[in-house]
Amino acid sequence: MKAVFLAVTIAIAAPMAVAAEPEGKLARVGRVYTGAPSTTTRGFAAFTERLRELGWTEGRNIEIDVRFATASMENMTRSAQEIMASRPDLIVSSTTPTTEVLLRQTRSIPIIFATVADPVGSGFVENLRRPGGNATGFTNVEGSMAGKWLELLKDIAPSLKRVAFLFNPVTVSYAEIYLNPFKSAAAALGVEAIITPVASTPELESAIAALADTANSGFMVIPGPFMANRSTQITSLAARYRLPAVYPFRYYAELGGLLSYGNDQYDNYRRVAAYVDRILKGDKPGELPVQAPVKFELTVNLKTAKALGLEVPARLLQQADMVIE
Repeated sequence: MKAVFLAVTIAIAAPMAVAAEPEGKLARVGRVYTGAPSTTTRGFAAFTERLRELGWTEGRNIEIDVRFATASMENMTRSAQEIMASRPDLIVSSTTPTTEVLLRQTRSIPIIFATVADPVGSGFVENLRRPGGNATGFTNVEGSMAGKWLELLKDIAPSLKRVAFLFNPVTVSYAEIYLNPFKSAAAALGVEAIITPVASTPELESAIAALADTANSGFMVIPGPFMANRSTQITSLAARYRLPAVYPFRYYAELGGLLSYGNDQYDNYRRVAAYVDRILKGDKPGELPVQAPVKFELTVNLKTAKALGLEVPARLLQQADMVIE
């Protein structure tokens, strides 16, 4: 995928200024984002909307510098270096890889992460209650969710006998927290668990194509920028090879994926804006607890289920927050 970088200043209109910022002084906020384009756009909108509600006005008390990057570590590093060159007062990071790259650049400038899986295991914070360093933020999905994903997939496709768990080991250093719950759930459900690391687009395509060679196969994906940047391709491959799959976020189902279950990422971005407000007003990131997601959503794509010849259980439809027909 071709890398795309955008350097933009976001205009935020609000009726009032924030008293913590002196007249004429601009707080400089940098942002490094990577992920699915649709999520990035909507997440950014949720973030800026919340900032408006908190009274941050572009040109009066805040200036925001944004970099979008692909899942390439080289691209993310370049984006992080560009943000650092702008001398920000605070940096907003999207995922585990972007946070890792940013923390290599600074251990003094506050960093707020939006969707990190395992901030303690990744070495970003000392503990969740009191991070202790220059980073804090919000988690997206707990590792135990892997068992829930497999249960949902088995529920909608009861004939499944083998399920692959796809992930890129380079951008998902935290994979182990998902793999163990996945293996346990697979054993309980009588499903063969296939651990499938893929480090490139050709490997991803080959792995999904290979699953189609054996009947009653399906797959899951571990959350991460590599998979997010290829969400359209992944759901298209699942359709081509007629493979049932479950995904961690709603945008996969909106792209044609069978079903998804995970936290409302846009809610996380609104909560990030609240932390930006607090830190710019004087709070220290090391004293702000890392917070878990509070809003989850189940999405079922009935059109895809029908194309795969699957009948969605009524109880699943009743539980769904969104049904795509």
